[in-house]
Amino acid sequence: MNRNWNYIWIAGLLEIGWVSGLKHAHNAWTWGLTVISLVLSTYLLIRSTKNLPVGTAYAVFTGIGTAGTVAAEMLLFGEPFRIVKLLLILLLLVGVIGLKIVTAEPEAKEGH
Repeated sequence: MNRNWNYIWIAGLLEIGWVSGLKHAHNAWTWGLTVISLVLSTYLLIRSTKNLPVGTAYAVFTGIGTAGTVAAEMLLFGEPFRIVKLLLILLLLVGVIGLKIVTAEPEAKEGH
């Protein structure tokens, strides 16, 4: 896995933070973390798409964010657990992993 895919994974994890922050932030500190997560997430996504196909990168990014946000809401914030949600998240993750597998790695550029 190259650096650009690492950017996508980190951006996806940060997306979980800012999306959850939109609902649960309650003071200046938590709103600040939400904004920082949003900015860093967007920056890393944009940076990764310089060398990865935009459609695949965005699908993986949103898949990580969606699955992670649903899981975080259930595990941390008391959202009711439903087996159907779990199965749909697994289906989403299979699609995201499939996109990652079938996307060709970009060739290394000289000087990078």
